[in-house]
Amino acid sequence: MKENKMGTMPVNKLIINIGLPMILSMLVQALYNIVDSIFVARITGGTAAGSAGTAALVAVGMAFPFQMLLVAVGAGTGVGVNSLLSKALGEKDHETVERAANNGIFLSVVSAVLFFIIGKFFAGVLIRSQGGQGLALLYGTQYLSIVFMCSFGIFMQFIFERLLQSTGKTFYSMITQMTGAIINIILDPILIFGMFGFPELKVAGAAIATVSGQVVAACMGLYFNIKKNHEVRIDLRTFRPHGPTISRIYAVGVPTMIMQSIGSVMTYCMNRILVSLNDAAVAVFTVYFKLQSLFFMPLFGLNNGLIPILAYNYGARNRKRMVEAIKICMIYAFGFAFVGFLLFKLIPDKLLLIFNTGDASLITYGVPALKVIAWHYLLAWFCIIGGTVYQSLGNGIYSLIVSVARQLLVLIPAAYILARIGGLSLIWWSFPIAELMSFIVNCYFMYRINRDIISKVPDGV
Repeated sequence: MKENKMGTMPVNKLIINIGLPMILSMLVQALYNIVDSIFVARITGGTAAGSAGTAALVAVGMAFPFQMLLVAVGAGTGVGVNSLLSKALGEKDHETVERAANNGIFLSVVSAVLFFIIGKFFAGVLIRSQGGQGLALLYGTQYLSIVFMCSFGIFMQFIFERLLQSTGKTFYSMITQMTGAIINIILDPILIFGMFGFPELKVAGAAIATVSGQVVAACMGLYFNIKKNHEVRIDLRTFRPHGPTISRIYAVGVPTMIMQSIGSVMTYCMNRILVSLNDAAVAVFTVYFKLQSLFFMPLFGLNNGLIPILAYNYGARNRKRMVEAIKICMIYAFGFAFVGFLLFKLIPDKLLLIFNTGDASLITYGVPALKVIAWHYLLAWFCIIGGTVYQSLGNGIYSLIVSVARQLLVLIPAAYILARIGGLSLIWWSFPIAELMSFIVNCYFMYRINRDIISKVPDGV
């Protein structure tokens, strides 16, 4: 196996080479998440209690924590495979490379079966448990059941893209992600509003558009791995699950799953708190998550590029390249977050008008919310990069601790208390408060990871 570019290419060029395709694909992912909500917000009809567009946004918002759970399982498995496979490549361990890839695919299939069962029998129960009723309950149940029952697409997409990313072939990963997103964007208005002879499916149409894009992206990912990714061999004909490999995948992946699942729990709890104040507040919370993806998804794309670089050079014992990669990614991450801060502070009304439900309450409650939440961008970039460093070096437990403390021990209690004290005028301050705590803890963990691991790696050649 020839020397991989992650051990030889200049670090800044390598980050751009690997990270830029991921950033672009993540931007498209963020765009289709936003477009999804833009279209469902324009669903017409409703009752005297509120517009159908607002109900649709509430429905998507109530489905969101469970979508996050699905993504957590897929992303966690992918991170575990990515870390193990990249380290094995750096160590020239061909057997571990093959086992990591094939066991990762197996685990993704098992996950898809599990979520199919949940979507088939429990989608309505999950939406109702957050206070969903009326149109929001109907739309939310339709959306969540489709997304869960067809989750094999996103699970396969995750694993095949991670295999490409592990070997630095992020261009092909970008193609799969962007193609899936574009298909989603094209199908959204067609299926939601019933264009070109298709039936008007409303929120269910948005779900079908989403899973259709994921299935196409998964098929493309499989093709590129077979035809272009020669450092990784996929062979399921003689495959048998390998316990030690699965354990190593989940040693890194489970903290990621739990960490992102904690985000799911946080969103679920926030929905319950907000719906007790005002249904429109849930719509505001949903819109906030969609908007922030414009700035955080590219940052996550940068992180996806950083993981194999750090893992590879850790395996190759090259500290200089590891430190340089972390510093450069921190600079880029701050840039993304600062743009988000400026836009949320300066033009929150313009951002909210993108989601035109015909309900003025979205602007009334949304503008002060975005202006307050904006402050957390100034700290979030450091916390996200820190989590990536811990995972890449096999210390995902640090990320888990930070995530639990931020979202469950600080954010939710703060939101509950502030909601009781000042309602919607104060509840949004729980986000900057939680981010400040996360920043402080991350500073300590970054110090420890440097002292215990990075500083003990040789400088390389």
